[in-house]
Amino acid sequence: MPQTTAALHDLVENPSVFITQDWKSYTPDDHEVWGILYERRMNQLRQNGSKIFLKGADIIGLKRETVPDLAEVNRRLAPPTGWEAVPVSGFIPAKAFFQCLSLRRFPTTVTIRTREQLDYLPEPDIFHDVFGHVPLHADPVFADFLQHYGQVAAAAENDEDITRMARLFWFTVEFGLIREDGQIKVYGSGLISSHGDAANALGPKCDRRPFSLDAVFDQPFEIDHFQDVLFVTESFDQLYKAVEEAGRRIGTIR
Repeated sequence: MPQTTAALHDLVENPSVFITQDWKSYTPDDHEVWGILYERRMNQLRQNGSKIFLKGADIIGLKRETVPDLAEVNRRLAPPTGWEAVPVSGFIPAKAFFQCLSLRRFPTTVTIRTREQLDYLPEPDIFHDVFGHVPLHADPVFADFLQHYGQVAAAAENDEDITRMARLFWFTVEFGLIREDGQIKVYGSGLISSHGDAANALGPKCDRRPFSLDAVFDQPFEIDHFQDVLFVTESFDQLYKAVEEAGRRIGTIR
């Protein structure tokens, strides 16, 4: 068993949560659902998505025709950053999730939503996880930020620090905005994978504020409706510096 795989299995009480993607088991309807979602989002993201996301999607070989084969995704993802998408059977404990990130391993759901769930799914699926998250893992700066985030978040112990780190993840990895060439673009996976959330994030009802660690730490969020407040970063370097500062504040970095 490779060292990183063994380390992953040591992170959770039930190591069988790590599974193998049976790519051949996807049905023609599964591939068609993926294609509908892919085309619908890409049509918009070519206009309002971060150029770093678009470049990453090309690097890892996302395409309309088929649900991604994670073995192929990882073959293309490993050279630029060393990240890997690891299939899981469902949610894993938060601490284990953060430790996976610290090892440059992203827990990935391999099921795909049904045709009846195209517009909304309460839990992650492969479209949210691979289409929404993984392209950014091909960017060296974001890759370093996310690994470092995992290291800091895994070491958080008291409730206040855990809440702060959850807010940092929510307002960056999940619902982050970035300024590129003078325009605000989406990069967070919740925005990348959802037309409604992205439209809200860039629309008149969303309060878009400059990113700062203090502002993010102080901003609560709710998951069951469109976001009223989001934060615009100027670069992923800014995010890396923020997680460094977060580590110093909560005592995990000296």
